[in-house]
Amino acid sequence: MRIILIRHGDPNYEKDCLTELGHKQAAAAAQRLLIEGIDEIYSSPQGRAMQTAEYFSKASGIKDIHVLDFIREIRYGCEDELYEEKWHPWKGADELMLTGHDLQSENWREYPVYKGNFATVDADKIGEEADKWLASLGYVREGLYYRNKRPNDQQKTLAIFCHGGASSSFLARVLNQTFPYMCALCHFSHTGISVLRFDKTPGSLAMPVLELLNDDRHLRDI
Repeated sequence: MRIILIRHGDPNYEKDCLTELGHKQAAAAAQRLLIEGIDEIYSSPQGRAMQTAEYFSKASGIKDIHVLDFIREIRYGCEDELYEEKWHPWKGADELMLTGHDLQSENWREYPVYKGNFATVDADKIGEEADKWLASLGYVREGLYYRNKRPNDQQKTLAIFCHGGASSSFLARVLNQTFPYMCALCHFSHTGISVLRFDKTPGSLAMPVLELLNDDRHLRDI
């Protein structure tokens, strides 16, 4: 099985929709994705992701867009300081590097910025729900890896249109990395494309292979 994560196009966050530029990016991404042999489309329920998914739905002829509620974008901040810059998880990861912190430490939830941050709560929730969803597809987590319990080696490719923070959370879980490390590793471009490949052999136990990370070459002419 292959899973393709696509961040939404340039957004108007206040209205939760795409900007004029975002529409152009989504159209370009849709054409780029046609070569991936995608079988099913999934999306965050949020408007900017759904609009990006709709471009590929029209381009590919795949009408059904399955909503994955758990892959909505993460929040950051705390109850009285939602979306304040001092709680920004990506800037926080950069600051931790400058002060010599280990971004792959198992104690990262106690680090400045992440302790008491909604981003930590939401990232953990996405990881938990991602494992439940993968289990429903026949890939059951055992320790650090995934057991293929599918009855055959049929290969399917699924596209998930979502968000930068949600993508970081999903990848952190399936690749056994910390959320801060993924924040530092990749600042996802609008309509950036990332590809994971799970072992298709029934009975196998493996970690997914990262085939592609944040490919945005389709944006060069926009």
